[in-house]
Amino acid sequence: MKWYADRPVRLTRQLIADLLAVGWVALWIWVATTVHDWVLQLRAPGDGLVNAGGNIRDVFTNAANKARGLPLVGNDLAGALGNGTKAGETLTDAGHAQIGVVEESAFWLAAALIIVPVLFLLITWLPLRLRYARKAGNTAKLRDKPDLLALRALTSLSPRALAKFPNDPAVGWRTGDTDVIDELARRQLAALGVKA
Repeated sequence: MKWYADRPVRLTRQLIADLLAVGWVALWIWVATTVHDWVLQLRAPGDGLVNAGGNIRDVFTNAANKARGLPLVGNDLAGALGNGTKAGETLTDAGHAQIGVVEESAFWLAAALIIVPVLFLLITWLPLRLRYARKAGNTAKLRDKPDLLALRALTSLSPRALAKFPNDPAVGWRTGDTDVIDELARRQLAALGVKA
């Protein structure tokens, strides 16, 4: 496989396309991380619930512990205050649940913002690059076989390019005209940006 052309014009186009592909991926990674950070800001209410629930739980737990020391009503009062502790735990659990949903949403949204554009790139850009690499690599192996390159040129060059020959290039190829064969081979190599 030959990933890049030898000729400067095609090589420049390939390098620009590859840099644009890398830039495309980098752009979407940046967008995804920015959106991820924005979505994570939505966890603030959940953090508030966790803090408030923890504070309520601690206050009621301390009050229940102190109430146990009271004669006659201590255990009943401690039991009643225990319900406040449970309410604090419920708030804390609700806060953790909200934080979990926000964090999971932020992760999957960021993942989608990376995966979809990268898949689009892999479906559009990568097959073109692979096809060129295979075609150029196989063609470069034929540099020392001008007859095969000339035959390939006869089947792949545009009619306009073939019409620019002073005589019919197919006749020149069939009769073994080395000038025509060499020119056809050179054009086939040049079409892929491969040096002769």
